Amino acid sequence: MTTDEIVAITMPKWGMAMEEGTVVGWHVAPGDPVATGDEILDIESNKATGSIDAKASGLLRRQLAAVGDIVPVGAVLGVIAGADVDDEAINAFLETLVVAAKKGEAAVVLRHRKLVLGGRELNYADEGAGDTPVMLIHGFGGSIDSWTYNRATLAESFRVISLDLPGHGESEDRGESTAVALAETVLAFMDGLGLDSAHLVAHSMGGSVAMAIAACQRERLRTLTLIASTGLGPEIDGAFIADFIAAKRRRDLRAAVGKLFVDQSLVSDRMLEEIIRMKRIDGVEAALARLAAAQFPRGVQAQSRFRELLKDADLPYQVIWGAEDSIVPAAHAAGLANASILPGAGHMPQMERWAEVNALIESFVRGR
Repeated sequence: MTTDEIVAITMPKWGMAMEEGTVVGWHVAPGDPVATGDEILDIESNKATGSIDAKASGLLRRQLAAVGDIVPVGAVLGVIAGADVDDEAINAFLETLVVAAKKGEAAVVLRHRKLVLGGRELNYADEGAGDTPVMLIHGFGGSIDSWTYNRATLAESFRVISLDLPGHGESEDRGESTAVALAETVLAFMDGLGLDSAHLVAHSMGGSVAMAIAACQRERLRTLTLIASTGLGPEIDGAFIADFIAAKRRRDLRAAVGKLFVDQSLVSDRMLEEIIRMKRIDGVEAALARLAAAQFPRGVQAQSRFRELLKDADLPYQVIWGAEDSIVPAAHAAGLANASILPGAGHMPQMERWAEVNALIESFVRGR
């Protein structure tokens, strides 16, 4: 642990249905030393009980949840830092958190941040700690919420930055339509945060964006993880793209979004309501239509040239795909190195097989 490193202890996600956990006991008190791997506290969910281990060595500098508190997945329970890290630095670390605490309940929610580029706001989240961050780039019609099952777990080991692409989530549209234009925006975003490089983890259309970055500024990528990526073959379910854009009602959207998953229970009312809310923002539907026309004209992928880039570039990469992906076929992974095809998953393996995907990302990124 470096002298200025501050590491958050967060509520883990044990199982797809887990939304919160209860703190049942702390093994250390504020000010006590901890070593990597030490059991820090015990928690229980409705289906499991276990301990949270320290991800770094130092002192327990803050204890933000008390015994008996019910805390949502991803919430910060405490902070580990070295003895020479001053309180002001820890306060600054926690400034991004909104803390609401009352008897029997403690919620610590990450506040989304905004970066202004060219007069337009980009929405992002910055979690965890570390040197070179893991950056999560979602796909067409997605948002930061596409990484609901990944952000908190990865942030236990790495600094994790997730970004709403322009015209998605809470980011304002900037007029981009091609993967290259979106790549330029992501690079400008990295510059705005002072990031020389990142481990990129990209889903679907985000994969084309990440590979466009590799094509023009390879040095900005430490590693590349592609999940059900576009850009590796011509086929795509053009009907899904059209139906997603056209859907105005929850019923119609459910039919389109259902194509993303094998497990239809994941298509929750909350998910649909968030997508509808995003689509109702002024300019979003126009932005989606523009992206679709540029990247998926006539129901095929306009850019499938990146396969040769992966083979020729000196770039550590891995490919993850759901075996039952009905949007972008898993056959596009054929012939590529470090390919993991996950059974029982569709186009969103980071949600349907989140534990395996998180483990694949963590093992691939660690040490590079």
